[in-house]
Amino acid sequence: MSTNNGLPNGWPGEADIEKLANGYFKSLPGQEIKPVPDVDFGDLPLQDAGGNGYPGGTHPANFNIDDPQTSLPDPHFSGAGIPASVAGSGISPSAGARGSGIQPQQPQSSIPMVPVPGSGNIPASVAGSGMSPNAIQHPGAFNIQDPQTSLPDPHFRGINPNTERAAASTPLSFTNPFSFQDFPYIGEPSVGKVMEEILARIPMGKTAFASPIPAVADPASFYFLTEKHAGSRLFSAPSTGAAAMPRLPFDVNLIKNDFPIFRERVNGQPLIWLDNAATTQKPQFVIDRLSYFYEHENSNIHRAAHELAARATDAYEEARKKVQQFLNARSAKEIIFVRGTTEAINLVAKSWGEQFLSAGDEIILSHLEHHANIVPWQQLANKKGLKLRVIPVNDAGELLIDEYAKLLNPKTKLVSFTQVSNAVGTVTPAKQIIEMAKAAGAKVLLDGAQSVSHMRTDVQLLDCDWFVFSGHKIFGPTGIGVVYGKEELLNETQPWQGGGNMIEDVTFEHTRFQKSPARYEAGTGNIADAVGLGAALDYVMRLGIEWINQYEHFLLEYALSQLKHVPGLKFIGMPHHRAGVISLVMEGRKTEDVGAALNKRGIAVRSGHHCAQPILRRLGTETSVRPSIALYNTCSDIDALVDGLLSR
Repeated sequence: MSTNNGLPNGWPGEADIEKLANGYFKSLPGQEIKPVPDVDFGDLPLQDAGGNGYPGGTHPANFNIDDPQTSLPDPHFSGAGIPASVAGSGISPSAGARGSGIQPQQPQSSIPMVPVPGSGNIPASVAGSGMSPNAIQHPGAFNIQDPQTSLPDPHFRGINPNTERAAASTPLSFTNPFSFQDFPYIGEPSVGKVMEEILARIPMGKTAFASPIPAVADPASFYFLTEKHAGSRLFSAPSTGAAAMPRLPFDVNLIKNDFPIFRERVNGQPLIWLDNAATTQKPQFVIDRLSYFYEHENSNIHRAAHELAARATDAYEEARKKVQQFLNARSAKEIIFVRGTTEAINLVAKSWGEQFLSAGDEIILSHLEHHANIVPWQQLANKKGLKLRVIPVNDAGELLIDEYAKLLNPKTKLVSFTQVSNAVGTVTPAKQIIEMAKAAGAKVLLDGAQSVSHMRTDVQLLDCDWFVFSGHKIFGPTGIGVVYGKEELLNETQPWQGGGNMIEDVTFEHTRFQKSPARYEAGTGNIADAVGLGAALDYVMRLGIEWINQYEHFLLEYALSQLKHVPGLKFIGMPHHRAGVISLVMEGRKTEDVGAALNKRGIAVRSGHHCAQPILRRLGTETSVRPSIALYNTCSDIDALVDGLLSR
């Protein structure tokens, strides 16, 4: 038997594949290596004598030569009982296992999919990990009748959410599903070695294992980190070290299948969601967590002495701890749940601002701000005689730091600015701006609505006094958001709403308030969606925020390189350091017409002023078309956008 079989030099031949397969099945419990007969598979009938279809006959419509699925398991496969989804390992669930739930162009999923009528029960995944439960990896937890595993799983190796945050963000390497050296049932490391030898011989760029994603950048190359902060946890590599990072951080096609909305069609076309700066879509993992809450935990929290109240309280407070860990806050007491970024900024303005600012004090904003970080301060300034000052930008949409320095003075009491512009994508030098404000004796509010899903946030390192964000912009539910505030500052500030759990004692003459966070959570909060936000953060942390950042940077560069060739297209703002937001206008076409034309092709973008009129006007337009990317977008989404803009 020839090793190459006439295939291009370096590709595995029949002998390689047979050796690998024999090694793999030998490693499974109760398996014996059986000789592989010389069979011409082209002569196999579509059904055996009993009327049972062979794998090739059960998958004809679903097979895609560009995305070959592996029938693991298949109802006709007599080998070991391995659950259907081995997502993230390069092995797809079989069409037989998914039934009508599988789509020809999107056959894989890394997180549980909802059962599709007629498809039977679909095994769930180890949510957020990119890997599904597997008899080899989960021997103690695995149940052939119920193969799903909770998160975290005692048998799942690779990420310990209780260790260093950077380590918790380290995703598994998907380049070799048999590379683990501690499989409990594999006594011979030859399986992994054979696979590695085969992969090493395959020419790069001609295999699904090759990755177009660039190597992880040196953190020092990011301008918003000074040299002394480059090695810090704000943008630190996973604890394994940069050299040991997986070549392929995650499979975007697997990730996209985690989001059931992408099975929708708009105007007969597959949905392409490029309106992520407005809101992000929700993975099945988050949807399932919300359903589970309402099915098993629904109750008000903190006060009742019954079982469901205990469950709901535990789930709600656990979500608070997840936010604390995600932001690296010192304490869960520094995390307050609100409706979103807008309410968060209003909370600070109407509590701390009302209490501590007085006539003649100055507030510095930037020209990049969303209306939500302008209007509350205007209202407060008009009421109390404050002065608003604005950091200017250049024609590219970048803040002029030298001009900012000139605005700071002893009257400056607050600097409130965005970490990423929602209109043009500018990434501001947040650490530098905060340090300059602190040197002037000012407090700082950092708006993280557009940054939190794209880059690591470490509030201790940043040293901001408040950090605010919305859950729906980081794959969580709508109607939930967060105020992080330094604990001492929160406890000395008056609450902005009264009633419910925020009180410690009430008489008709006097009320004594609780400390943070209850101090700011009057009444019944959005309990279920806080729990859903916790699940969304689980999802992001298991994928790894650094990997998300790197992938989106790659995709943004690809988008800019393709869009610049569209005739009549003009970019609005071209900051050197930007997140995945692009603003553009088309010569001779209204922005709303461009958005409507793209919608006919199933492409969702935002067209309008994006609630950021000052920056658009500064850059010479009233409105723009704004495509914005997230971790589930692909190069093909960008190609479809370009085709849509080229079409009249």
